[in-house]
Amino acid sequence: MSKRNPEYDFVWCPGCGDFGVRRALEWALERHVAEHEIPQSNYVIVAGIGCSGNMVHLMEGDQPFGLHGIHGRTLPLSFGVKMGRPDIETVVVAGDGDFLAIGGEHIGPAAARNVDVTCVVMDNGVYGLTKGQSSPTTEMGAMTSSTPYGKVETQMMPLKYYLTIGVSYIASHYSSKPRDLANCIQDAMNHKGFSIVHVQSPCTTYNDTYDILKGNRRKGIPGIAWEVPEDHDPSSRQSAEDLLDRPGIPLGLIYQEDRPTLQDQVDKIAESNPNRQPEQILATYAI
Repeated sequence: MSKRNPEYDFVWCPGCGDFGVRRALEWALERHVAEHEIPQSNYVIVAGIGCSGNMVHLMEGDQPFGLHGIHGRTLPLSFGVKMGRPDIETVVVAGDGDFLAIGGEHIGPAAARNVDVTCVVMDNGVYGLTKGQSSPTTEMGAMTSSTPYGKVETQMMPLKYYLTIGVSYIASHYSSKPRDLANCIQDAMNHKGFSIVHVQSPCTTYNDTYDILKGNRRKGIPGIAWEVPEDHDPSSRQSAEDLLDRPGIPLGLIYQEDRPTLQDQVDKIAESNPNRQPEQILATYAI
């Protein structure tokens, strides 16, 4: 239960990776406010359905606005926010099921438009809120409540997908390193365009991957998370592709491209086309 929302019972399981993401997001917002000298009231967090959606109710400290939307529609909602108020700093928080399954159809259009929003995707490889069904990032063959004989679909590779469809800022990180993650989120917020920070955020109840990610010497588990090399060139698409061909989970900036945002394009059109009165617009439809 939250002190700020005593009438609701929003909880995360003990050890949930989303706690680390929350702390990182709070730090990133604090730093972004200080860096740009704008009030928290100029920020909005748009959430979908799932454990990640509770983020808007569990944030501590100074509060940005929060919009708890519907399943899979965080990107259309954030698009509406930016078109109505381009000055509002907009952050999407979503889970792998929410963002990549029912919401997957919206990623391509947002990337093509280069909408100036930052997405923090919490990937636990499972539908945690609805009791452990398989998600797009669940490994093939995994036995879950919805795939008792093993998942038959191949596992989605989100980072490669983002790169393929033209997301202009792609980063990957891990919830157990909140300070580094905060720097990553802040950097993504400073990027002008569509940015995604894909975070491995283990579910301790249905898919506890902490040992797999960071390793456990006592159990003989090496760990699959590794730091992006310092000599990696994030401006090179080929370099990003080569990086993502390596096994494991990279931690850091994968790809960044500077190109006009949707608002830049809209402003350009508005400047080059004089305003017309409603009567003039209607006249163009006359037969």
